[in-house]
Amino acid sequence: MTGEVDWSGLTQFRFGDSPELADRLASLVIVGVKTATCSAASHGLETSEGEQQVVLSGEGQPVGIIQTLSLDVLPFEQVTPEQAALEGEGDLSHAYWYDAHKAYFEREGTYTPDMAVIFETFRLVDTLDASFAARAGEHLKAERAEARAAGYTAAGAVS
Repeated sequence: MTGEVDWSGLTQFRFGDSPELADRLASLVIVGVKTATCSAASHGLETSEGEQQVVLSGEGQPVGIIQTLSLDVLPFEQVTPEQAALEGEGDLSHAYWYDAHKAYFEREGTYTPDMAVIFETFRLVDTLDASFAARAGEHLKAERAEARAAGYTAAGAVS
């Protein structure tokens, strides 16, 4: 998978709320450990099942194409450990997911204890930037190391 799909007409987006977070999360997608994401339901549905989208780096460069597999609306507090692990973040634990996402939603001003989220699963369709992909493993190592340094130690987390 190296840029074989025509993505010119696809919606483009960045994960997260900073260039650094966008790079980190896009890297997790490219290495195959991030197959889900969630957003505040108050933003509304921004995709549909089967739709393909271009993932951008923190600098706005296209790095991959994902295809949405499922969309579920549920209370933030009801995201399961299995769903949290699909996001591929931190040490893969529900505790890390909860803390990181609560902080994110607080930064964007959407967090409430009873908020609803849209939980999206997806698959990587294509990699568009070989140089970014070559560096993606370093982001994964940093993600795991930072989680360990912060005291998160889920069993089964891959470093």
